[in-house]
Amino acid sequence: MVDHEADTSAGAAVADVDGIDRRDSLGVASDGILARVRTGADELTGALRRVAEHVLSDPAAAARATIVELAERSGTSPATVTRFCRAMGFEGYADLRLGIAAETGRARSAGWSVDIGREIQPGDPLERVLEQIIAADTRAMHDTAALLDLAEVERAAVAIAGASRVNIFGASGSALVGEEMQFSLHRIGVAAWAWNDVHSGLAAAALLRPGDVALGISHSGQTREAIEMLAEGGSRGATTIALTGFRRSPLAELADIVLLTASQATTFRPDALSARHPQLVVLDLLYIAVAQRTHDRAHAAFRRTAQAVDGHKAARAASA
Repeated sequence: MVDHEADTSAGAAVADVDGIDRRDSLGVASDGILARVRTGADELTGALRRVAEHVLSDPAAAARATIVELAERSGTSPATVTRFCRAMGFEGYADLRLGIAAETGRARSAGWSVDIGREIQPGDPLERVLEQIIAADTRAMHDTAALLDLAEVERAAVAIAGASRVNIFGASGSALVGEEMQFSLHRIGVAAWAWNDVHSGLAAAALLRPGDVALGISHSGQTREAIEMLAEGGSRGATTIALTGFRRSPLAELADIVLLTASQATTFRPDALSARHPQLVVLDLLYIAVAQRTHDRAHAAFRRTAQAVDGHKAARAASA
């Protein structure tokens, strides 16, 4: 049954998503379509959201369906499907359909589609579980590459390379990711601190000044602690960077620079957990970009820090 009444609210929802970034950072129109839909789905309402959810539930079937079939299956109308296509940055349904077909075809040939979306059962052998995790992580990595704006990474690297102080804010799992980044930056001589306690983090953020950097990490972009700490740093004039999965989240809206990541949830690994590996990849890219821009200083710092622990490595080897 086609829901014509939903079209009015759908039209309003199109206006709400005009701010979605529809560019493919790799310059390939058919890359990252499903990641774009997945990221944008939470920003859609009413009938448009139903179309997005149906496409994500079975992309291969959506690629085979006519516009009328997709409308009927999602309980909307062809006009709503057309609005959805425009919201996702396509001129019409044919372009969206071809793009999804190309992406799902690549996924099948690369093995990314194996077990993605399938629930892990208690009796599943570890071999099958491993295949599902690898497939999901591979998909998430490629989706992240498609979503990531490399110009934003460049801006973030320049800001960190020139900063006198870098504060990294996150809570729970995001705090662990932030600590990895702090460790990497510290090894190349960048004065960086990672904060997961909101009281300590707010105190540290209050001491930031123009020229410093505040990096907030939250997959949902709605973690209150991360938002508060990043906001405090920004109010003191620091350059603010958000690492998140949602461009229009509160954390992203606070930031001068937004680095987007994708995730591919699996059983026992909801979005927040499955986002860790893509987050680490983006931060690793950012860390290397900083090291490139501070090459001489970074190389010297890395050599000195490596030499400082050489004695302990030798001691372990001798005692083995």
